[in-house]
Amino acid sequence: MNQQAVADKQAIPVLMPGGGVEVNAGLVPLKRGRIEFESMSVGRTDPFGLINAFVTTPLKQHVLILPKRYILPDIKLPGTRAYQQGGIALSTSVADSEEFQSLREYRPGDPLRKIHWKSWAKTGKPIIKEYQDEFFVRHALILDTFMEGEYADLLEEAVSVAASFACTVQTQESLLDLMFVGTEAFCETIGRGQGQVEHFLEILACVRPCTDGSFSALHRHVVSRCSVISGCVCILLSWDKSRSDFIHNLQLLGLQPLVIVVTDAGHSNIPALESVQERPPWLNLLEIGKIEEGLARL
Repeated sequence: MNQQAVADKQAIPVLMPGGGVEVNAGLVPLKRGRIEFESMSVGRTDPFGLINAFVTTPLKQHVLILPKRYILPDIKLPGTRAYQQGGIALSTSVADSEEFQSLREYRPGDPLRKIHWKSWAKTGKPIIKEYQDEFFVRHALILDTFMEGEYADLLEEAVSVAASFACTVQTQESLLDLMFVGTEAFCETIGRGQGQVEHFLEILACVRPCTDGSFSALHRHVVSRCSVISGCVCILLSWDKSRSDFIHNLQLLGLQPLVIVVTDAGHSNIPALESVQERPPWLNLLEIGKIEEGLARL
């Protein structure tokens, strides 16, 4: 289960004394994540073909295997523009962009990046630049990582679905927050000059299951940021009371989340639903082995 890739042996042609050759070797990754290379071994058979002599050379390298992605239909995510206090430092000129408004004296807690150094030099006291606050769409991509060990395939497919949304959602005029809980609560933002999709994929490539925590940690983490979120996509690994309460809380806060539950063939990880037919209309089930077909129906 820990094997990350398969590398075949590569034959080396006969070399003359002092000669050299370039050899291309293939590597087939078995799972997403970081693959560490420690060394390379070259073997040589003795003239009688009885034994092999090996020389191992340390060659530390690594490669990051990104998650698998699916083709998504044209999905219009819910949500309207929301107030973003203080604006975004690297916002573009789309909508109400962060524009210089005025100068004022420094107040404790003001960020150093907003200091107007020329005015400080003239007045002898710190002066702060004030900017126009912004209103724009900000979506959250919420990934559930809380699971038991025997459901490893659920997390792998959930990560792939999250990667598919990250590559599909248009962020030229909006922000997208990736939120999940690993060793700690995590939130990363892309869009409007704040980051690249490739960075999201690199993060998702290293996501690991959270087996020693409670789903309430993700619940608290998301709710604490709901005031700036316009809409959200929730990718869950199960459907139980804690997750149902989480979605209900988001709805009470004015959000209409797009909920996706990755499930197995027997739907054994959705005990809160008596049958698939009784699920709410906003709850979408994606079955392992039929993920792409399920996404096409969204």
